[in-house]
Amino acid sequence: MNSLWFFEDVNLFNILCPHKFKGYKGGHDFNEYKKNDYIYFEEDAADKVFLVNSGKVKIGYITEEGDEIITAILSKGEIFGEKAILGQEIRNEFAQAIDKDTSVCPITTPEMIDLLRDNKEFSLKIYKFIGFRFKKLERRLQLLLFKDTKTRLKEYLKELAEDFGYTNQISGDVIIRHPYTQKEIATLIGTSRPTLNILLNELQNEKYLSFERKEIVLNKA
Repeated sequence: MNSLWFFEDVNLFNILCPHKFKGYKGGHDFNEYKKNDYIYFEEDAADKVFLVNSGKVKIGYITEEGDEIITAILSKGEIFGEKAILGQEIRNEFAQAIDKDTSVCPITTPEMIDLLRDNKEFSLKIYKFIGFRFKKLERRLQLLLFKDTKTRLKEYLKELAEDFGYTNQISGDVIIRHPYTQKEIATLIGTSRPTLNILLNELQNEKYLSFERKEIVLNKA
């Protein structure tokens, strides 16, 4: 796996969660959320970084026209709110639980800064992660602005392959076993679920891919 969200095949949650570090075990706790609960809103104080322990969290913002733009959907082991450690004081995005049983591990900004200061390897990985996150977001916004929906879908499938895919050594096909629903994928590429389903069927007819509920196979060219 060549993933932007994992380092050396180690889940970020196992690296970052404070109860993994000596001195933080006593104060460790999870925050629990129901589906559609907000973890934070735009304009809230940016005083924590969060890790997804279970469930899924969507990150996005509301445009001046009132439209919701989703920039990421995160699952277990992924972090969010990381701009707090870069000096951001007020959130410019929202975070919302989208699974019925979602729990996150909150880390205060001072705690995170202490961890960064005391663990050089950890610090390097976090800043590398943040760089990848910004690069990925910039790429996605460029696709939304300048590419048609089918192209956006193909590019997003490449992202999924990087994050969740592996190559079948016999057929050469790329097998993607991912945690997202079709509705979530549609949201991330800026389209509707019916349109996504039409495009997936078109690509399947073109022998570009085959798909089931949680598995997509990119056929070898």
